[in-house]
Amino acid sequence: MIILGIDPGVVSTGYGAVQIKDGRAGLIDCGVINIDKKHDLPERLSAIYDGVSAICRQLRPQALALEEIFFSKNARTAITVGHTRGAVILAAVHQDIDVFAYTPLQIKQTISGYGRADKSQMQRMVQMILRLREIPRPDHAADALAAALCHYYISRTTSRLVDKGRMRGEEL
Repeated sequence: MIILGIDPGVVSTGYGAVQIKDGRAGLIDCGVINIDKKHDLPERLSAIYDGVSAICRQLRPQALALEEIFFSKNARTAITVGHTRGAVILAAVHQDIDVFAYTPLQIKQTISGYGRADKSQMQRMVQMILRLREIPRPDHAADALAAALCHYYISRTTSRLVDKGRMRGEEL
């Protein structure tokens, strides 16, 4: 199974793909889709849509995971990131890829065991889980890999719970 994680940003959208094989996650690819700041928002969104679509066509993931919007101070930034998320979701849906969203707390808790982990803690955990020599760079790519890994761990746990319920004959 291939899971694509996305860290949506209007200027730099991170992506990270992991392959699950024999119950272990391994890195396929990660990087960023960089958008020129000179472009207007519609042009940026179009470029993000095109970039995510191209990555999806190339890697053919079964799932796309991204972070829910979190903001406490800047509503304008949250709205702009929301537009970016929309372009990402649309690109995935047009490729028939299931989309899953997780809060920053869920991602941090799932990957590091601590919901308030800082960026460096998260990067080291992603490095360790994927058995990488170095911390994945840039930061947006590492964040995208964390979202992909979060989806893997949560979906694995959820499917086990569903299977146990079915074995007991429970309605789910």
